[in-house]
Amino acid sequence: MNMFSFKQANKSIELIDNFLNIIDQGGLIFKEGVKNYLHNNRESFVDNLKTLSKLETEADVLKRKIENILYTHSLMPQLRGDILKLIEELDGIMNQCKKSLFQFDVEVPFIPAELNQDMIKLTEICISAVESVIPAARAYFKDPASVKEKIHRVYLYENEADKLADAIKRKVFQDMPGIKRLSEKFHLRYFTLHIEMISDGAQDVADLLSVMAIKRTL
Repeated sequence: MNMFSFKQANKSIELIDNFLNIIDQGGLIFKEGVKNYLHNNRESFVDNLKTLSKLETEADVLKRKIENILYTHSLMPQLRGDILKLIEELDGIMNQCKKSLFQFDVEVPFIPAELNQDMIKLTEICISAVESVIPAARAYFKDPASVKEKIHRVYLYENEADKLADAIKRKVFQDMPGIKRLSEKFHLRYFTLHIEMISDGAQDVADLLSVMAIKRTL
């Protein structure tokens, strides 16, 4: 049963739902941005940067509105801290997506073509983790008993991302003699790590949701 039954509470749920939509969109734009960078589609990549920046701003505005309505109307005082923490962690995913994509633009890393498919696959897996955590967050407000089932995929994707990221790093340091300079190897490891951190963020949200759902079902 929906835990919200009056006007202001329903308004807060509408805001949270819109916020989750933006996080979901941000992940998709990040995935497209990485692909466009690797394939040297500069114009599309720049469009991705602009869109992601706009989405991050929208997410920040909604985050403040959610915080304001929860405090101003003293809604759900027993749950408010957990909900605000959830919003903060989700916002952190968006921030990581924007930060990572903008670093591609600022530092212009040289990524050998032989790594393209691995980097694209890593990005796709990490964003799949994000896409899996969104319905779990929605379920918390309407059907908390289903949260555990929904977050299962997040852990699977996060584990796959860890394994692939490690494989990429090993390939860079051990199997690519064409990369002579250690600084170039470090640069590739740095960008691999920053993509990988997106799935780590999704896992943090899943961990939080797991605890939150248990509290609501007790």
